[in-house]
Amino acid sequence: MPTASLAIPPGLRAIVTAGAGGIGRAIVDALIDHGARVHICDVDPAAISAFRAAHPQAGATLADVAEEADVARLFADAAASLGGLDLLVNNAGIAGPTGAVEVISPADWRRCLEVGLTGQFLCARLGVPLLKAAGGGAIINMSSAAGRFGYAWRTPYAATKWGVIGLTQSLAKELGPSNIRVNAILPGIVAGPRIERVIAARAQQERVEYAAMERTYLDKASLRRMVTAEDVAGTVLWLVSAAGMNISGQSLSVDAHLESLP
Repeated sequence: MPTASLAIPPGLRAIVTAGAGGIGRAIVDALIDHGARVHICDVDPAAISAFRAAHPQAGATLADVAEEADVARLFADAAASLGGLDLLVNNAGIAGPTGAVEVISPADWRRCLEVGLTGQFLCARLGVPLLKAAGGGAIINMSSAAGRFGYAWRTPYAATKWGVIGLTQSLAKELGPSNIRVNAILPGIVAGPRIERVIAARAQQERVEYAAMERTYLDKASLRRMVTAEDVAGTVLWLVSAAGMNISGQSLSVDAHLESLP
């Protein structure tokens, strides 16, 4: 029996939220490089302008996934530009506050959950009818290593990412009979400006130097290194290739084997 192909379906139509920068941009670049047609959203107008300059053939909508009207506009734009949908990548999320539970504001708590969890629900509820109309497809939800570990001083973020795991496993059961696969990716310490801000905030919280806190983070990974946005993008490509056609309901860690979070 021949080995399943690692190539993605030709002309695959994808929506990637928060696709103009960071992990989302790496995912979009990889999909387009492999022949996919992509529509993104982002909240940063400058990032969208840079994205359009790099990928003039792709669609882009200025949208906040926590806002129902923005999500509705995103899916209307995407349906018009793509003519259907085969893949939804729920990538949008925010780091949320760093602090003790008694000082985190309810507004900061709500904002973290609204973007990182409710936003995934809002996108799924509009994306699923398009995926069903296409005869099936895939949803990939971005969780985090914080979706399987407790994370001191980062309770809104951890709660959001644990919620993504529950959403993923529930949707996988619900949508499997419609030939829609649903998986979560759990990145670990991803190199880039975002983790630098997180480490800096945690260093300030613990009253230690940045370098010492960075070492604390890296010491939690068996491979003693960060991962890259491209590592995450490669996992997306595998999940939508023929090799991933029977993978659903899974939480896939891309984290240099994190043993815990500090």
